Amino acid sequence: MGLGLAAGAPAPRRAYHLSGYAQGTTYAVTYYAADSAVAGADVARQLAEIDASLSLYAPGSLINRFNQAARGVVADRHLRLVVRKALAVYRDTGGRFDATVEPLVQAWGFGPRPVARPPSAAAIAALLPLVGSDKVHLRGDSLVKDVPGVHLDLNGIAQGYTVDVLAALLERHRIRNYLVEVGGEIRVRGRKWPGGAPMRVGVERPDTTDAPPAGLQQVVQLRAGGITTSGNYRKFKRWGPVKSAHLIDPKTGYAFRNELVSATVVARDALTADAYDNALMGMGLADALAFLRRHRHLQAYLLYQRPDGTVADTATRGFQRLIVHP
Repeated sequence: MGLGLAAGAPAPRRAYHLSGYAQGTTYAVTYYAADSAVAGADVARQLAEIDASLSLYAPGSLINRFNQAARGVVADRHLRLVVRKALAVYRDTGGRFDATVEPLVQAWGFGPRPVARPPSAAAIAALLPLVGSDKVHLRGDSLVKDVPGVHLDLNGIAQGYTVDVLAALLERHRIRNYLVEVGGEIRVRGRKWPGGAPMRVGVERPDTTDAPPAGLQQVVQLRAGGITTSGNYRKFKRWGPVKSAHLIDPKTGYAFRNELVSATVVARDALTADAYDNALMGMGLADALAFLRRHRHLQAYLLYQRPDGTVADTATRGFQRLIVHP
């Protein structure tokens, strides 16, 4: 008689990997289950649904329709959820995270349309009255603006939200062990199987020159939650001697200028982490640390540049406990 699984014993879990290209970047989903309950087509459908709502690069998307409208649009659940979070973080951070920065982002060449030169001071001054999330409101199912010309750019948190939506897809199929990554933004739960190894995530070591990041700065171990990083070393534009990072200060119209090089945030979900990592980058080191002391639900790892050009780091106590030491 052949050997088999005992009656009623759970089937062994194995790893399933799904990956592809979406939202201008790559995605990777690894989950551990007895069977392939979630297929690539399931993920692709979910990504297409989110792009139809939130992507500035999809001409007919809901966010583009809002940006082109004089007054507003009826919002779907994706747009409502992400805008609600964006408005909450805007208020919580004193406007350092502001999704209405889109006209300035586009003017500096970080939007869908290419630009040939940096904006003039006069051009920036003309755009600043269109910036400010206090001009945007959710009223029932509608998303409305006070001023025609106000535009939204949710790219700063859309990838974190997408990670959460894909995690929810896995959860609906009763998958409790997974790692979801979209453009470097990550959410994890459980352990790796077979074997039960804990989930580990690397934090890039940035290069403050124009070279790409080299290697890992830290490795952290998570049981559950989202972990995201915002940095001024990844995306920038150079026009001769003028160099601008992609994180634009909504109050001045120019790139944030402070000593922070990157901010990695751990939170309950990737959407929350993704929103606050951008906000911390705009605060500078002292204000960021003070903010984190008041927001104990956030754990963070900050890299900053000393006056002599060297890079140093600091972390909240909660983040320090997550670091894997060799």
